[in-house]
Amino acid sequence: MKAVFIGGSRRISRLNAEVRSRLDRIVEQKLTVLVGDANGADRAVQQYLNNRRYTDVQVFCMKDRCRNNVGAWPCVEVPAPKGLRGTEFYTMKDQEMTNRAAIGLMLWDGESAGTLANISRLIDQKKPVVVFQSKLNEIRTLRTADELRALVGPMDSEVAKSPDCRTAVPERTLF
Repeated sequence: MKAVFIGGSRRISRLNAEVRSRLDRIVEQKLTVLVGDANGADRAVQQYLNNRRYTDVQVFCMKDRCRNNVGAWPCVEVPAPKGLRGTEFYTMKDQEMTNRAAIGLMLWDGESAGTLANISRLIDQKKPVVVFQSKLNEIRTLRTADELRALVGPMDSEVAKSPDCRTAVPERTLF
């Protein structure tokens, strides 16, 4: 079964009609959903899928630290080396979801470096990623580093200068 890594910014807590429509297509296509346990986009996606009574969901969290699992789905607990904290700590589960996914759906506020890193990681692994830009209320599919640079290039923020912005094809409906 094809798996989709869904993630996003903690500042995004509501799903607009277009994102809900994409999630509906994921459900219709019976894709396996890999989602994190953070507040914000992860929790909003979990709530939506739970309301749809969708069962093919795996929640990724750090070992012994699952923050949100709205649907009581199976948890994939990712271990981290002792002493690892903060962003590096939670990046471990994001890397695992990237490795297991065939495609991605990222809900990005234009500022979250973690979401940008996930987009870049997917592209680096030659996996297409659908990006919803909440500030622009726009969705596009990215497949190359040039497309990601084009997406981030016009932004005047520290995120645009981030080393995670290494890696953006015209929209093609994946789901």
